[in-house]
Amino acid sequence: MIQLTNREARQFLLLKHGLWGEHRFAGKQGVMEFIRQAGCIQYDPIDVCGKNAELVLQSRIKGFAKPMLDELLYQDRCLIDYPDKNLAIIPAEDWPYFERYRKAAREHAGRYPEMMPLIAQVRAHIQHHGAISSNELNLEGDFTWQSAIHWSGGNNASRSVLEQMYSTGELVIHHKKGTRKYYDLAEKHLPPSLRSAPDPLEDELEHHKWRVLRRIGAVGLLWNRASDAWLNIWGLKSEQRNEAFRQLLQEARIMAVSVEQMKDVLYCRAEDVPLIETVLQPSAPSQRCELIAPLDNLIWDRKLINELFHFDYTWEIYTPAMKRRFGYYVLPLLYGDRFIGRAEIIAERKSGTLVVRNIWYEHDIQPTKPLRAAVNRCLQHFALFNGCETITAPSIS
Repeated sequence: MIQLTNREARQFLLLKHGLWGEHRFAGKQGVMEFIRQAGCIQYDPIDVCGKNAELVLQSRIKGFAKPMLDELLYQDRCLIDYPDKNLAIIPAEDWPYFERYRKAAREHAGRYPEMMPLIAQVRAHIQHHGAISSNELNLEGDFTWQSAIHWSGGNNASRSVLEQMYSTGELVIHHKKGTRKYYDLAEKHLPPSLRSAPDPLEDELEHHKWRVLRRIGAVGLLWNRASDAWLNIWGLKSEQRNEAFRQLLQEARIMAVSVEQMKDVLYCRAEDVPLIETVLQPSAPSQRCELIAPLDNLIWDRKLINELFHFDYTWEIYTPAMKRRFGYYVLPLLYGDRFIGRAEIIAERKSGTLVVRNIWYEHDIQPTKPLRAAVNRCLQHFALFNGCETITAPSIS
């Protein structure tokens, strides 16, 4: 078992994510390198100061600009929108590993024979007119539908048919305009070698092991207990999770990590052990300050973050306004190897202004001159990322 101090564990996590010291990832290649090691990044369409996936990347990728992600998704097709940890973005080469979900969706479609003529209409429409969104279709259908994979159905026939065809893999997302998704035939954008590839892991246990290992890699350190980090892995109950951990340990694909003053054992991927060895070497890396996405891989398990960093974070976007402690869209603020607070920021793009409504520092944080300077540099970088020329900060606490 690897023995780490609390600080060493924090620094390993941050180094793994490219958030400790100098940037590990740069440019479009860095985006691909990070997403490949993470497996996926979570997608959310809300855009207050950048969408979640963009916020994840801006904190890690040197020189990242929003068009890079669109290019990788919709021009290069190296990435693809696909349910993994809820709505997500995954490397296109991982498509075959999710074939069992598309197969389930195809079988599920048999329960809705009234949908078949509508699917034929959509195919014909796309063949003649190209990518389409649900508001540009006028399909008539009287049925209530629920997707087999992830999407919520309903009685909107156009949306339901498009989402069903997406669930089976017949359609992919061609591009997005704001929150609106445009669909096109997968055969136009995915090579035959991917579309026809069989599931590499037909055995359910092997699939669970792959998903568990992938999620450990996405976070960096995880424990074998209930966690939001396991969301949307079909059939992964505690029994299946325990067996996956047992076999991954036996196969030396994960390593047990003991952290001082923590009761639960944590686990990392065996291939990440060299990063642990790096943080054990004496060094004095630069103290970076970054704003972290609300659905960032690093904080998928909020209880783990609370234990390691002593930082209690809740995304209050769905909390009634009167019950919020901080604000609607508040981002954790990282400095060095600590979460030093949180910030509520709005990008007012029409005026080109980044509005910092408030920064709440943790009770034991003293906003010294070096810290304030680092925060200011972070905000300037964040303004550039959002295309804002000016920054206003009317109330900093």
